[in-house]
Parts: sequence; structure tokens; C-alpha cells
Amino acid sequence: MRRICLLRHARPDFPLDARPCLGRTDLPLGALGRMQACRTAICMADLSFEAVYTSPLKRAAETAGFFSPAARVVDDLREIDCGDWDGLDFAEIQHRWPEIYTARGKDLSLPMPNGETAEAVRVRAERALQQILTETTGDVLIVAHSFVIRSLLSDYSVRLPYASLTILGEPDAVGMVPETPLTPGLADLLLTVAAPGAGVEAHCRAVEREARRIAEALPLALDIDLLSAAALLHDVARAEPDHAKTAARWLHELGYDDAAYAVAQHHDHDGAILNEGAVLYLADKCVLEDQVVPLAERFAMSEAKCLTDEAREAHARRQHSAEALREQINALCGREVVI
Repeated sequence: MRRICLLRHARPDFPLDARPCLGRTDLPLGALGRMQACRTAICMADLSFEAVYTSPLKRAAETAGFFSPAARVVDDLREIDCGDWDGLDFAEIQHRWPEIYTARGKDLSLPMPNGETAEAVRVRAERALQQILTETTGDVLIVAHSFVIRSLLSDYSVRLPYASLTILGEPDAVGMVPETPLTPGLADLLLTVAAPGAGVEAHCRAVEREARRIAEALPLALDIDLLSAAALLHDVARAEPDHAKTAARWLHELGYDDAAYAVAQHHDHDGAILNEGAVLYLADKCVLEDQVVPLAERFAMSEAKCLTDEAREAHARRQHSAEALREQINALCGREVVI
């Protein structure tokens, strides 16, 4: 029996805390979305599809690109037109249209002001599905949107996370998020697709090498693969405000909480516990750009960027933590592992 797989696109390019209403608003994938799509494609690598179909909107087409470079665009797979709500944050929508917002919280099939009706979406979604079934005989993957997939399921209440998989005719396969362990190899691939910039990627890979070197010298039972994966992704959100916290939240969204915990510590660490996060913190402080340097040189270079008393205090605190970790590690190893 052929399989019709429906995949919701990965996360579009908006901040984690934002809650926009996206219909025809055509956002591309963000860095987290590209990582989600990449990870999902790897998880589904054992599935073979005769063809991959996609909505024309960027967030869906870019997700489909991780599965096939020749995905077929079907206009009827586009997301519902949200009318006056399209592109607005849900907090604003709730403020401006409180009654309709509350009603749709109970029944998503109710129309939005000047928006497309649920029936219109159902008709075109089923038309698109019929076209796809006519053109193919084997398993297919359809990358679309939450409302379109819900229309094909005739169920507007199902939860469909970003990059989740639904298989038509299989009640237990609705809104599944494919999972796979975070290995150093996968982390390196996620770093590449997140595309934080060539300089950042080179820095992350240099920190990974230094972190692995330090960990392998230590007489401790550290999870070196976890450390390597976290090191590769520690600066994946370098362009974002509070990048350590943001990168950790991205990893949490991907389901990699242990790596998220280590990454969250790479910018600030109290030096009290010698764990994977501590080694990552120290390795990051030993690497300038993509070169390993003595701690004193690294901190001397960064001190010049501290323009306020608060920044200088934070810099001194981080230097003290790094030096304490260095002394602890060198003492455990009985030699100068870190200079």
C-alpha cells in the first residue's frame, strides 16, 4: 500500500519568542528551521519517495529542498490566507479582535476577518492531493502547512509541530517529530546548514578540536561525543542577541537538552564543576578566531572591547573562571594541558 506522507514545513525566520500569524506572508526558513529540516531529512533517509511536492511558499519549498532538489510545486498547497491577521503577532490580534480570537481558540475552522474560509482550503487541498495521486503510483512526500494538513485530515484540533510528519490513513502517525541522536557528525552538518558564517564555523570547529583534546587528557568520565557536538554548535546563534542562551534554546527545540545545557554555559561559567560545559567554556576561551592561544593572550585581546565598567567586571570574572579551570585541569592531569 502506498504511503502519502505530509510534512509541515520547518520553523520560519522569526524569533523564538515571536508568535506571528503566517498565512500568505512568505518568510524563508531561519537557522533553527534549516537545522530542523536537515535533521528531519536525515531521520527519514530510509524512506524512498517517488516524488516530493511542496507549497510555493518559501518556508515549505526550502524544507522540501532538504529532501529533493526537484520538488514539484503545487499552488493549491499554499497556506490559508489569513486576511487581516496575516503577518500580525497573535498578541496584537487578541487585542484588536478579542471575540473572534477567543472563538477560533475553540474552533479553528471559523474564518478570520477577510480571510479564506476553511471550506475553500479543504477544496483546494483535496484537489492538490488528487492531482498528486493521479501523477504518481508510489510513496510521495508533500511538504505543506498546518492548516492545509489539518484540512486533509478533516481535523482542525491536531497538534502539528514544525517539521512534523503525518501519514494519511495511519491514525498513530499524526504530528510525529522524527528524532535521531546528536552525534558530532550530525552537529557538524547542522552547523553547516545553519550557516552562521565562515568565520564562525571555523571558530566552532577549532573550539571542538581543543575541547576534545582537553577532555581526552582528563582522567574523568566525560561524554566526549556530547562535548564535541556542543562545541560545534556553541556559536551557531552568534548573530543573535544573548547568543549562548539563544543557541541553547535552539538545541532544546531540537530535543538535545544535554548539549543545550553545555552550550548555555560556554559564555559564562563559575568554574565550580568540571563537566562538559566547563571544558567547552575553557576551550572557547583558548581559541581566538580559529587559532589556539594562551589564555592571557586571549583575554588581553578581548579586554580592549570592554568599554564600560560592567563589561570590564564581566571580563574579569570570566578570566578568573577560566584560569581556575585551567589550574584544576592541569593539576588533575599532572602536566600543563592548558596554558
